[in-house]
Amino acid sequence: MKLTAGFGSLLHRFRHVFTAPTFATFLYVATGWCLSPRHRYVTELIQSSGATHRGHHSRYHRFFSNAAWSLDDLFEQLAREAIATFYPTGDIRSALDDTLARKRGLTIFGTGMHYDPLISSRSKRLVSWGHDWVVLAILIVGPSWSPSKVWALPVGLRLYRNHQGLTKGKKKSPGQPKRTRRPTGPNHRTRPELAVELLEWFAGLFPGRRIVVSGDSAYGGKSVLQHLPENVDLISRVASNAALYEPAPPRRDKQRGAPRKKGARLPAMAEWAADETQPWETWAFDQYGLHATLQVKTIRGLYYKAGKDRLLVIVLVRDLSGGRPDQMFYCTRLDWDARTILSQYAARWSIEVLFFNSKQMMGFEDPANRTQQAVERTAPVGMALYGLTVIWFAREGHRSVSYPDRPWYRDKSEPSFADMLSTLRRQSWQEQFPGVDWERGDQETALAQLVEFVSRAA
Repeated sequence: MKLTAGFGSLLHRFRHVFTAPTFATFLYVATGWCLSPRHRYVTELIQSSGATHRGHHSRYHRFFSNAAWSLDDLFEQLAREAIATFYPTGDIRSALDDTLARKRGLTIFGTGMHYDPLISSRSKRLVSWGHDWVVLAILIVGPSWSPSKVWALPVGLRLYRNHQGLTKGKKKSPGQPKRTRRPTGPNHRTRPELAVELLEWFAGLFPGRRIVVSGDSAYGGKSVLQHLPENVDLISRVASNAALYEPAPPRRDKQRGAPRKKGARLPAMAEWAADETQPWETWAFDQYGLHATLQVKTIRGLYYKAGKDRLLVIVLVRDLSGGRPDQMFYCTRLDWDARTILSQYAARWSIEVLFFNSKQMMGFEDPANRTQQAVERTAPVGMALYGLTVIWFAREGHRSVSYPDRPWYRDKSEPSFADMLSTLRRQSWQEQFPGVDWERGDQETALAQLVEFVSRAA
């Protein structure tokens, strides 16, 4: 079984990432991953790609656990393909977040107890056992084939290991205390530190481009803001109790001592909101990720605890329709106004959709590998194939998309990721029958219905 020729030519642009034998295995892995309607276990990939008798099955396991190739090289080529397709010029808009891939088993490398947003509530935080992945994605805003949506395309992943992930299976020395407050050791990286690694790596690939990244409060503190690469700007949230300051005044003539690093203290959020000398501006938003009427106030100041003396645009937001509490956001891009900042931050929601789609339709949580290198490679390969599917669809697949005949849903005009994946599968299956006139649809009705059914299986 082969994927459609256009997708196959896209995969061949990754030939330099692998050795010749490993690239042949990669083609089978990619084919099985995209065509499989079941869990993406390695043995399932072998069957779905039709490679059951093409070499020993351990060859496909070794592709993830032992083969000589680099995940960063794979994502570098993916990033270059994505930027050439969606951002040939201008600023590159992106988003940062982390997602939990639930797992079972105590012998899997890197697993631990992590916050689980799906089973938690505002009043009770619950955890689940699994892998926590920090993901950097570029945002594709309103492409021609989907003008009202924003799509997130992954360009880098890092596995976060907490205290359990670092110490699981290791015996403690007799003199070591039973509990330690936080992980120690040279291999430990926090989520923000992993995010900075991803940003530095991605910014180094495109040194002449401005990159604007959006992140929630977990990626808005000093561990990220104070370590941004020169060509990266950040939009994130300000803590409601944060201390904000005016910029430091200029140094006076003959003034002794060190120069001031910050100016006078600005009002707290509640005082700023109640200040009638600075009136609210009312704006209506009707875009992907933000449908609300908001009141906003804007100042320039220092979020000193997080950014030291770096000047920021700070936006105070009050929701008039949704009942959300007042919030503050900051942006390091000083030439952007509040509407642009909020619109960009709202587009960050698409990374949550990326996580949902990759788990539900691309098997991001499925791999059952246990060793370190296999764990660090397998799930990210599935995420990379998600990105390749979006790139293929933008380049050629959107011309062949079709929607199921649903009399109760006639107004659909923009594809979901499920439509992208079914289009890829349909094109791949149809090319296996070169003598069939798929446009006629009368003599080949049974075969056409079968291909349609197989293509939409999930």
